[in-house]
Formats: sequence, C-alpha cells, structure tokens
Amino acid sequence: MQIIKDTAVEFHYTLSEGDQQIETSKTDEPLSYIHGNDSMLPGLEKALDNKAAGDKFSVTLAPEDSYGEFKEGLIQRIPIKHLQGLGDNKVWKKGMSAIVESNQGRHQVTVVKVGRFNVDCDLNHPFAGKTLTFDVEVVSVREATTEELSHGHVHGAGGCGH
Repeated sequence: MQIIKDTAVEFHYTLSEGDQQIETSKTDEPLSYIHGNDSMLPGLEKALDNKAAGDKFSVTLAPEDSYGEFKEGLIQRIPIKHLQGLGDNKVWKKGMSAIVESNQGRHQVTVVKVGRFNVDCDLNHPFAGKTLTFDVEVVSVREATTEELSHGHVHGAGGCGH
C-alpha cells in the first residue's frame, strides 16, 4: 500500500544537520502519524507521498519546509511550574529544552535564563533556521481507522488511551 491521504504511517528516521547527527528513532519505536492531516513537517510529509513499507530515502529540508526560520526576539518569561521535560535533572539550566503547553498546543522551547520562580525561554523551535536531512525508512502503511481519523492520531496496539 502506498502512502496517501488518511493512511496510518510508521517510519524510522535519523535527523542530521550537515555531518552532525541530531537524533534518531531507530533505538525506539517508529514515529507514527496520519498522512495528509497536517500533523507532520510539510516537507517531510511531501517526501513521504506515495512511498510504501520498506522504502528508504533521504530528504534535505530548508527551514521553511520544516521548523521555520529563526525569529529574533521570541523570548518569554514563563513560570517554572509550567515547564515539562526535566527528566532526572533536578534544576533547569541555560540551553536545556522544555515543553510548554499553551492555547495553541505543545511547544518545545529553549531555556535562556533561569530565575528563582521564572525562566526566560526562547520560543523558537531548537531546529528553527536549520537545513535538516532526514534519512527515512518506512516501516508500515495501512488505512487509518475511522476512530483514528476522528481523533487525529494513530492508535497503538493497546488502543487510544484517552
């Protein structure tokens, strides 16, 4: 089956900037999404069009096709209690990434300055302004279920969970 609108897709990727590998999914579960529903980076989704399980390819994306251009002055003071993703670390430090929930959804931010109760965060995505290369291996493609389409995401083997 080929990847077309409303198919549930699983794929592994390795993300690089130039010669430097940034992250990979190969040590974990594949990434899953519903194709054609604006839940994937535009350039990556376009590159996945009409691929099938077993296909491997690379695609290099300019900032406008991935995380956007870097915008100066996107610093916001956020109460520490609203930052997520500290993991095993005990304190937030400059340069760390965090997740913040807002009215527009979840956003990844970068800590710029840490105060006692608040943290100044750069609201640009950490990959904004970067030209990125994705090495992709399509693991599976199937029709998304009616429930997945109504929820807007792929459900795991155990069901939805919400």
